[in-house]
Amino acid sequence: MNWALAHRIASIAAVQAHRDLGIDRTQYVHVHRALGAAEVIGMAQPMPRLFGVYLSLADKGPAVLLNASLNAVTQRHTAAHELGHHRLGHRTAADEELDPALRWGNGSWPEDEKTAEAFAAWFLMPLPAVRAALERICGGRPSRPEHAYRVARELGTSYAGTVRHLVNLRLLDASRAGQWAKIPPVDLRSSLAGGASLPAQAQVHVITAASEGQMVYADADDVLVLHLENAVFDILPEGLEPWTSDGAVPLASAVVTDKLQPGEQGLVEVTVTPHSHPLRLTVVREAPRAGVDETWPA
Repeated sequence: MNWALAHRIASIAAVQAHRDLGIDRTQYVHVHRALGAAEVIGMAQPMPRLFGVYLSLADKGPAVLLNASLNAVTQRHTAAHELGHHRLGHRTAADEELDPALRWGNGSWPEDEKTAEAFAAWFLMPLPAVRAALERICGGRPSRPEHAYRVARELGTSYAGTVRHLVNLRLLDASRAGQWAKIPPVDLRSSLAGGASLPAQAQVHVITAASEGQMVYADADDVLVLHLENAVFDILPEGLEPWTSDGAVPLASAVVTDKLQPGEQGLVEVTVTPHSHPLRLTVVREAPRAGVDETWPA
């Protein structure tokens, strides 16, 4: 099976899963919540050489075991991959290697792994959600790699995986995607943060006028940056603090801290002069899961 066929199979399976599990295809997909809706037991613990494990019905499942040492984005992708095994009726599978992207396109991928991997992309990045994000970010099709990075932040996906999937969705040509894929995400983060030096694992979430009423899913050390003229953070909830990397007055950027607990959310208000009404958005802490799903925030 080639990747094109794997994606055709996975795209249909993902749409069916969205329908069956009651998922809004225009928004951020809550994959851990989807596992629960699919009646798949979820567990997470540190695992040195595994991304995740799927246990089929034949092996007293369905259940998934996720690597609790992964960051939130990679763990979300792994959870979607394991859900793909379940929805596609696969046998028990242990997903090895520390970076599946290293094997991307390699003919050594078994068929079940190809379709589960493709399912993860289609499940986490449905076309309506990608189109809605692109409309907010750039008014339509992406023309800069920063646009793809920002789509990834809105949907909780990796930059490289988002670039690849934009090609699948026919929103980006393969040639340009190949060029963008070579750009280190750290360079894009720095560019969006105005060249600032960021915490090592920080992601950058750009706040614009289109962010009004939006949910921003961010983990500790992630930075919110205003791309609005005459705008400052007016109200920050507990768990977010003004941030600057150079000692300047930190009015246009904020950092998420561990005071915002996993699953908790806080209201942010931004004052934009001369407008009388503040811009409001909600930040939700999206942290890696650990333990068993009964203790995970929904």
